[in-house]
Amino acid sequence: MPKSLEVTLNSLTARSAHVTVSTPMPPPEWALLERELIRAQTTASLAFFDRYFDERGYLKAVPHWSADDGADDAAENLCMWPILYALGAPEDVLKIYRNGWEGHLRQYTEARTTDVPFARDGMYYREFPVMFDWAHNGEGFSAFFLEGLADPYDAEFVRRTRRFAGMYMDEDPIAKNYDPKHRVVRSVMNGSRGPMLRKTTALDWAGDRFEVEGRFRPAHGERSYEQVLEHFEGYNDVIGDHPLNLGATTLAVNAYMATGEAKYRDWVLEYVDAWVERTESNGGIIPSNIGLDGTIGGAADGKWYGGVYGWNFTRKMPPTGELRHRPYFHSRAPWGFANALLLTGDQRYVDVWRGVIDGVNANSKMVAGQTMYPRMYGDEGWYAYGPERFDKGALDIYCWSGDRADLERVPEDRWVSFLEGSDPSWPVAAMREDLEVVRAKIEGVRKDMMTPDTRLSDDPNSLIATNTDTLVQVAMGGAPLGRRGFPLHCRLRYFDPGRRRPGLPEDVAALVEGFTADETTVSLVNLDQVKGKTVVVQAGAYGEHRVVGVALGSRTIPIEDSSFAVHLAPGCGARLVIAVDRYANQPTFAFPWV
Repeated sequence: MPKSLEVTLNSLTARSAHVTVSTPMPPPEWALLERELIRAQTTASLAFFDRYFDERGYLKAVPHWSADDGADDAAENLCMWPILYALGAPEDVLKIYRNGWEGHLRQYTEARTTDVPFARDGMYYREFPVMFDWAHNGEGFSAFFLEGLADPYDAEFVRRTRRFAGMYMDEDPIAKNYDPKHRVVRSVMNGSRGPMLRKTTALDWAGDRFEVEGRFRPAHGERSYEQVLEHFEGYNDVIGDHPLNLGATTLAVNAYMATGEAKYRDWVLEYVDAWVERTESNGGIIPSNIGLDGTIGGAADGKWYGGVYGWNFTRKMPPTGELRHRPYFHSRAPWGFANALLLTGDQRYVDVWRGVIDGVNANSKMVAGQTMYPRMYGDEGWYAYGPERFDKGALDIYCWSGDRADLERVPEDRWVSFLEGSDPSWPVAAMREDLEVVRAKIEGVRKDMMTPDTRLSDDPNSLIATNTDTLVQVAMGGAPLGRRGFPLHCRLRYFDPGRRRPGLPEDVAALVEGFTADETTVSLVNLDQVKGKTVVVQAGAYGEHRVVGVALGSRTIPIEDSSFAVHLAPGCGARLVIAVDRYANQPTFAFPWV
């Protein structure tokens, strides 16, 4: 069971393993850039908040129910702040996140539709979307799902986590989203008022009529409300289960990591195991529709590939008429299986998505002497062929396994090349690029001439200057998470015992230089030339890995714990090789205080 947060907070004990580093290290360029990037993203975040949020934390925009510019886009403006704080950014970042999160909950609870029937009493109910798909739920709640990395001891965070999980575990008398008999989430559209058990209309997705031409600028280029409706024509088949619903397992994973109650872990494994069985029964390709009775394709005329955002979901985009393939589960479902891996350490859950990748690519064909690979499946079979192999989730699988065989599925990637030793310049180049992004985004904020009554919730999204993906890769050895709405998977995480908070201590920088299935190599450096610093290094974002030992030069220190402390003398640094037993511990939000 995970450690009890309350006991851990109130019973701080000294760690027996304490590594001392006293070898001077001239400040590396990567370390200076890492600290500057944290500083720059902090300053940019505060400026962004001041520009787009009021003192209540309300977004200065017109609230609208829509799959294009709805509550999820409002919350996406906050999405990277919990991780930035957990990396070591100042308390101000956590404060603006909390202000914005609480404000968005109130703002969209107060906001009501006129024409869309299920949101007439509020777009949020009990602080959760009334009915939405898990592409949008995951994006909108991605910040909240990572809040436990910043402060898992907040009582309201724990209460919400439990309440939201109960909506998907057949515990809630109103939100009857889950059928435990057939192990199905009963609709693509689900939430705090339960599942949508009818065909949806374009209105359900587009939201109430609003003024477009001359006032708002919809993200997909629509020039009228009629074109917005046209965008959602064909978004009808939502009844039955869908791989996107694997996103709901994050609710229960977080509840387990916050409370240690076995029922949350049990439900995650029950539901993910159902998807394992369905995928195996469908020849290794995950189906995109499961009927209310649990049968594959049961709510899509027997078509395993049917449903909104399914394998056959290709739509014409107004106003250009361009065809777009929109099987959104490709980039979400792998992380649902990784939630089960996090709880069990069982790589068979990752095997499922390995099989999906290989199964899709097995349907390649030769076109004009070139091998082409499909992306979609419809009534006529596989289609949407292109020259690139299907690789959704391939990089993530490698990060979860550390198995070099998994690299064969991964397309060219500079981070991987760096980890493999063939692109040593990548960290510096990537962080310099991120600094330029900060500059360009904030310049865009300064030039933004919109007023709150002409702004939709997704308009500021393109000006977000805080993207922590590179920092997670560089400092933590973590798979880039983006806005998918799942837990963070990383090799290492850091805590500042002096300030009793998560993150790298001030002037300390870290670079994960490589990893295998059972080792992680990291360089740590103290840029402060006057004061020593102590940092706690934890294996995994949630202490899910066990440290076996730490090699420092020719000396190996046995550990046998999820974390250890490193004291860095002034201006000193070192490369550590950390031997780990991965996924050996149950994950927990508890801080490993020393």
